[in-house]
Parts: sequence; C-alpha cells; structure tokens
Amino acid sequence: MRAFISQLPIFHKVLIGFISALTILVAFSLPDMEELTQHEPRLKVGKHYPLVIPEDIFIQQSPPKVFTDWETYTVKSGESTALLFNRIGLSAQLLYQLVSSNEEIENQLSRLRPGDKLIFGFNENHEFTQLIRPISAYQSFRISKTKDGFRSHIEKKEINKHFNHAEATITSNFWNAAVTSGLTPNQIMSLAGIFGWDIDFALDIRSGDNFKVLFEEQFVEGKNIGGGNILAAVFTNQGTTFKAVLNPEDGNYYAPDGRAMKKAFLRSPIDFRRVTSNFNPTRRHPVTGKVVAHRGTDYAAPVGTAIWAAGDGIVEKAGYNQFNGNYVFLRHSNTYITKYLHMKKRLVKTGQRVKQGDTIGTLGGTGRVTGPHLHYEFLVNGIHKNPRTVDLPQSRSLTGDKKTRFVKLAKQQLDKLNQYDHRLIAQDK
Repeated sequence: MRAFISQLPIFHKVLIGFISALTILVAFSLPDMEELTQHEPRLKVGKHYPLVIPEDIFIQQSPPKVFTDWETYTVKSGESTALLFNRIGLSAQLLYQLVSSNEEIENQLSRLRPGDKLIFGFNENHEFTQLIRPISAYQSFRISKTKDGFRSHIEKKEINKHFNHAEATITSNFWNAAVTSGLTPNQIMSLAGIFGWDIDFALDIRSGDNFKVLFEEQFVEGKNIGGGNILAAVFTNQGTTFKAVLNPEDGNYYAPDGRAMKKAFLRSPIDFRRVTSNFNPTRRHPVTGKVVAHRGTDYAAPVGTAIWAAGDGIVEKAGYNQFNGNYVFLRHSNTYITKYLHMKKRLVKTGQRVKQGDTIGTLGGTGRVTGPHLHYEFLVNGIHKNPRTVDLPQSRSLTGDKKTRFVKLAKQQLDKLNQYDHRLIAQDK
C-alpha cells in the first residue's frame, strides 16, 4: 500500500492525507454510545460514510498566457507593402495570404502612405500572429491569425466630448488672433468657412473685429486628441455681428432663426492671404499708367495657391491671351458670371461642370501683370459688381419642424457660449 501511494502524483498524496486527517477528526468527535441512543441520526462505528469535499479547496489554474512580441514599423518613402514585408523578414506568401483573405484586408494594406505605422505581433517562435494598423487616435484596423486563416475588424475606442470656448479681438490679422485664442489650424479654417459667405477674410478683416467660439474637445482614454466640431460661433466684422450654429441633423450651419449661412457664392475664391488692391473702378493701371476701369479684386498669394470656384456652374471659357494670361470664366446661371485671370495653371476645360469650392486653377503671374496674383471679377446681368458687398442668393433655409427644433437648439448653444463670457467677466473682477 505504501509503495502504491509513493507512486501517486503529489496532489493525490495531499488529498489522501487530508481524508485520513479528517477521518481521525471525525472518530475523536463522535459522541459516546449513550448519546447515540438519544440523538438521530446515529453513526455506527466501523461503517464507512461518504465524505463531501468542498470545491473551494481546489485552486483554479489560470489559462496559459499567450505570448505576443510587438514590433512597430514605419512605412518609408517609396516603400510598398511588399517591400515593407521583405524589409522586416516576412514572406511574400504571407502577404498574399493576407490580401487574399478578404477585401478589407486588401484595401487596408494597399492604402499605405509614407509615415504610416504598422504594428506586428509575433509568438514565442517569432511567427506572425497579428497586425494592427492605426487609422486615427481612436480607430485601428486589426488582423488576427486563426486556425482557418485570418480575420479582421475595426477597433474603436470610446471618445469623450467636452465643451470648450475660445475668443479673441483682432489686432493684426485673423489667423494670429485665432491661434492665440487656442483654436487649431483646422478649426480656424472651419471658422473662416462658416462665415466665408458673409465676410471676405482676405479683405474685410479690420483691427477691432472679434469672435467667440463654442467647440468640442475630444478625449480618448483621458488624452486630448484635438478639437472637434465648432458648435456655435459669433463674429463681429466692421460693426456687423454674424451668428452661426451647427445643425447636427444635416451638418450645416444656420443663423439662430434657421436661415442658411451657406450662399450660392463664396465672398472670396482663395484662401485668405495678403491683398494687393481692392475693388476700384477708377484704378490707374500698373503697367500703362493710364486710369482704366479695374472692375475686380486682386488677391496676392504664393504662386501655386489653389483658386476655388466661387459657386456651382459650367466653365464658359478656359484659355490664354496676352492680357488675361491663363483665365477661366464660369457661368453660374443666366444672371451670374465669375472670372479668374492670370493663373499659373488652368485645371478645368470649357464645358466642364464644377461645384462651389472645386479647385479650378492655381495662382500665377501670366498675362499683363507686374507680379503674381489672382484677378477676380463678379458680374450680375453683365454688370461688374463688388463681390465683397453684392447681395448673394441664399441656400435653402430650415422650415417647419426642422426649423422649430433647430431654433430651440440654437438658443441652448448660444446660451452656453454666453455662459463663458459671464465666467470670464467674473474672473476679471
């Protein structure tokens, strides 16, 4: 018997020892015969009784941990996915198996750009098991090896949003004031876009103009990943105040009463930069020295700057002559025509249909000019008008229930924006 026990695993030896000790304990604690005759149930000496062992005496063994060694690689300039795999020692066969698994894996691995990061996972034998491609601060594309091949899915982290506020009074230029206020470059361009149908940010901004903005800040796992959408904004330009609120139902901005901020034409067809001359019908020509009509606006910016279509339309003419240089004329309706002169390059052709904001060319210095700039003209029924002050046709405004819901939301958002003003005033005191 002892020889048999000595061959048992240690766990079984411990169990037998426990049962033996428990049997002795039971034997010593049994009542004498007189007590057995008075109490039920009676236990008989020498008889074996079943012993119930509590489950909690067994220690649960944790599942074995899966070993993964992570290695991060950055895509180099001119490097394809195949070259990247070869650089890190992965076979072309593995890459073929991956891209053949499903269309999403093929799309993700074919969209790599210089600077993109790929995170590879390997097991203890340095065999490929996983691949993660970060898409954004809160999204990643993950590929995992399975018994049957590979599976993929998008992983999303929870985004927490908080309100924040920025405001400034312009002293030199809009961009500097906006940066100082804490807005990101994307938010600055968004703010200019919101009011870009009412204000020409290249020509109309003056010292003393001011703005205030209510916007979202986004956090992932406690880390600020940058500013989100502008929710409400107020801009005062040369004494006139404009207000805009985001409508989450369609993603557009409206005035508090539901009127669309978007109009049929942009006030400026170019990103705001320095300007050489304004609209002036009696301007002296810089080359000939003669006083001639200058029925347009000149925008100076770096050569190659994108020029936008001020509104939807069809390219009526796109060509070149010694006076206009490279030019594009857009017809927007029987009423409106816009002209763009002295381009470095034309990017559209006669008869082509364009949308507002499409790039139709790049700024240059072709034709009779003293330096690179865009000459922009705005005609209404064949008559030149100042594009910065002319009344522009408006997009469709909100009506009915949509307007009712929005007006209520707009009041709430502007109230939040005003609350920041009160806090700042209280702090100043």
